[in-house]
Amino acid sequence: MNVAIIGATGLVGRTMLRVLEERHTPVNRLVVAASKRSAGETFLFRGQPLTVVELTPEVFDGIDVALFSAGGSVSREFAPIAAARGCVVIDNSSAWRMDPSVPLVVPEVNPDDALKHRGIIANPNCSTIQLVVALKPLAEAFGLKRVVVSTYQTPSGAGQKGIDQLEAELAGTEPATRITPHRLAGNTVFHTIDELSGGSEEEIKIVRETRRILHSDALPLAVTCVRVPVVGGHGEAVAVETLRACPPDEVRTLLSASPGIVVMDDPANDVYPMPSTSNDTDAVYVGRIRPDSSVDHGVLLWIVADNLRKGAATNAVQILEVLQAHQ
Repeated sequence: MNVAIIGATGLVGRTMLRVLEERHTPVNRLVVAASKRSAGETFLFRGQPLTVVELTPEVFDGIDVALFSAGGSVSREFAPIAAARGCVVIDNSSAWRMDPSVPLVVPEVNPDDALKHRGIIANPNCSTIQLVVALKPLAEAFGLKRVVVSTYQTPSGAGQKGIDQLEAELAGTEPATRITPHRLAGNTVFHTIDELSGGSEEEIKIVRETRRILHSDALPLAVTCVRVPVVGGHGEAVAVETLRACPPDEVRTLLSASPGIVVMDDPANDVYPMPSTSNDTDAVYVGRIRPDSSVDHGVLLWIVADNLRKGAATNAVQILEVLQAHQ
């Protein structure tokens, strides 16, 4: 396929380029595009130089699939243009995630949904992706009654600006730009909170997207999302109440055999996933698997994944690979 990366100079866009190369994803021709101010920058891809071009409608001529990571406003403007020119868009922004005509896809969970696209496929929120990868096997084996999630998210989830703010504060300097008015270093902060619902935008996304991906519109979820001063990946403490008994040993065995998951669960020897574990890898790591004695059938999990890779770039490339397998 001929492939384009839109927003190629951003944190996720650069990671998409690296993931394509590392996974040896078949690509006939690759175009990298970004805003006018980034045009002319050069990348190396498989030993060959690539020059960033300005994003215009003509970029999509002859392109089969475009990986978008340029923000919601760019996606809303250019994704329909690309689709109208015969290009399938895999979009990493939140612009299309709740559009009922646009599939929201995690390849380990609902790959067949990708094949129902009408020109646009949405990549879920980073925290949602790692959660549903772990929930899908439990849903099939034990049934889901209720899920409670608390996230511990790296500032890199907000892009390079989040990393820059944290690093500036750690160095004792004033950040050039901020993702929050509050200090990140040595602190915990929330995402932007919706005044009407009382939930943050991130919390609302996880609830809505998880239900869509699992095809479970009535699944009860309670979510609290927090940014922590860590670079490497997102962590999630998850309490899963199931419809049937879910012994931790069975859960451990089940998750160990599930695609995309690495179980690290030997707390007696201090073995469990950490953000540094997931850094620059594609797996979803699960540990601290133990019974939840507060309910009849429940299990507690600790889930970690690299938010830039599996939480964004890798998931998008995996969707591309699903399309390639069915072309």
